[in-house]
Amino acid sequence: MTTPDDLLDVAADEIIFECLNLDQPKSFFLYAGAGSGKTRSLVSAIRAVCNTQGRQLSLSGRKIGVITYTNAACDEIKQRLEFDPRVDVSTIHAFAWSLISGFNADIRRWVAAKLAQELVDTEEAHRKGRANTKAWMERIRSMESKRKRIERLDSILRFVYSPTGDNRTRDSLNHSEVIAITAEFLTSKPALRRMLVSRCPILLIDESQDTNRGLMDAFLDLENEFHDRFCLGLFGDMMQRIYSDGKDRLDKAIPERWARPRKQMNHRCPTRVIEVINSIRHDVDREVQVPRVDAEMGLVHVFVLPQITDSASAMEAVVRDRMAEITGDKEWQSHGAVKTLALEHLMSARRFGFVEFFEPLWAVEGLRTNLLQGTGAGIGFFVREVLPLIRALRTGDKFGAMAIVRQTSPLLDLKTLEGAGANQMAQLVNAKKACAGLLALTSQAGVSAIEVLSYIGKAGLFAIPDSLSAFVATDDSEHAVLPETQQTQEPEIEGDDDAADAGTELGAWRKALEAPLEQIERFDLYVRGESQFDTHQGVKGLEFPRVLVVVNDEEARGFMFAYDKLFGTKEKSKTDQENEATGRETSLDRTRRLFYVTCSRAEKSLAIVYYAPDTDLARDAILETGWFQPDEIELLT
Repeated sequence: MTTPDDLLDVAADEIIFECLNLDQPKSFFLYAGAGSGKTRSLVSAIRAVCNTQGRQLSLSGRKIGVITYTNAACDEIKQRLEFDPRVDVSTIHAFAWSLISGFNADIRRWVAAKLAQELVDTEEAHRKGRANTKAWMERIRSMESKRKRIERLDSILRFVYSPTGDNRTRDSLNHSEVIAITAEFLTSKPALRRMLVSRCPILLIDESQDTNRGLMDAFLDLENEFHDRFCLGLFGDMMQRIYSDGKDRLDKAIPERWARPRKQMNHRCPTRVIEVINSIRHDVDREVQVPRVDAEMGLVHVFVLPQITDSASAMEAVVRDRMAEITGDKEWQSHGAVKTLALEHLMSARRFGFVEFFEPLWAVEGLRTNLLQGTGAGIGFFVREVLPLIRALRTGDKFGAMAIVRQTSPLLDLKTLEGAGANQMAQLVNAKKACAGLLALTSQAGVSAIEVLSYIGKAGLFAIPDSLSAFVATDDSEHAVLPETQQTQEPEIEGDDDAADAGTELGAWRKALEAPLEQIERFDLYVRGESQFDTHQGVKGLEFPRVLVVVNDEEARGFMFAYDKLFGTKEKSKTDQENEATGRETSLDRTRRLFYVTCSRAEKSLAIVYYAPDTDLARDAILETGWFQPDEIELLT
């Protein structure tokens, strides 16, 4: 007798419920592949616990903790649980802050040590750099900014933090600091560990494969000590790990005593797409999903094109026309009805026109997660303050523009207005003049981000975050640490591309800010999913009827991914072979995971466009993988 689709994974849900026993807890890792209904299992398990053990939770003042990756996921789970007060649902940043908030003295020591090390690193780069360049001057400002923050630490009585804000006040912590501090404190403070276990005897983590590795190590260590009265439930799929700061091979770090329920059903994809994604992951973990009984067969087609980039858009239009013909679905010819996923962000950046801004920042590993999420003080400064104000000014929305200024500008903050006394109207006039100047500046063709940043700094329109303060001259930063013999020298015009701090956040921002402001506007649309392209991070968990996956190693020119190796048209590098032999992650591992994530978004039909250096070789190599049938591979020239 055939098991109904909606009952196939009941066993996995029952195992989870058995683990969530307050008297005899057992930790677990739920494998939940693409489209498997992971969130539904999470919500169902919590409801069951609240129905059977809810009174016990209420009387003891304890809660079920749920950590999600995004605010949207957090809101969805809260709504499904009807905002049950016995369940604490939060993002990882909000949860982390709830643990360390109030440890002000310890936080102060941690921040002081971090800033001291950053100052040492910047001073070392400064010693190696050439004098009287722009880079030289920017490092001076950066060092001065760090020294000032160190000096101000003792005056901060209480640190603050907002998981949804950009945290630029002097007493605030940024997102990465909160995660790093929490990981260290959970490891080193027994009282904090006991407090967490007492507060949340059950802690469930969604998208666990992408949780920061330092924090995940701290959670695993905590569970190992308190496993007799603490349940750590991890929901996820290692094949969908896409953030570089997630824990590599998390599944290998899980103790044998944990339960490992599995979900088999894929409720999203058509049968043929499921067959393909099963094949893609077969050599990794041999996990197999099954389609719903009522699933469509669906269609998958691979188009192999010559490796050219100057006519890529035209070639991909031909592909969409061909897909419309093959599938009989005319919506393939509508650009807006097809979700295009470029498998390397630099490809999207070049195609959508924001590569000069994006590429320098993307090159710094520590900036990548914030960059793709549109978070962090520097990114947030532009996308949540500068750009909204410019849009309001351009559309003549005076009320909207003034609301933005009133909310965040130092020109109209409470302290400034109180200090102005009877001259408050003059401050309002200054704010309007500053806005008018910003509109005039940004109306010029090709105005750069650094020009806009400099204007805002001089006008005092917004507070400049620490990560960008080095690029804005102020009266005290120009001469504060300059030797007397150099105070009158002007920075050189030529030779400003100083390699002394190449690869650092400071060096990356220096190059990125040279890009036209319009590139940041395009980048903003990209990370918000409002362009014709999308990030593979942004689409995880989402689904689209028609998906076009674009692969081009030559255009991507990245070291993170290697599709020629994945498809077998290029040999593995020596580094990949060494990493593979020692059990470390390879570029092939990252590439396979990303290919799985993107292909598994398709609800009806999937087209893969592969730009290859040798199209005949590529077709034969793709056939060798066994992932696609001969009639599913087509050469286009």
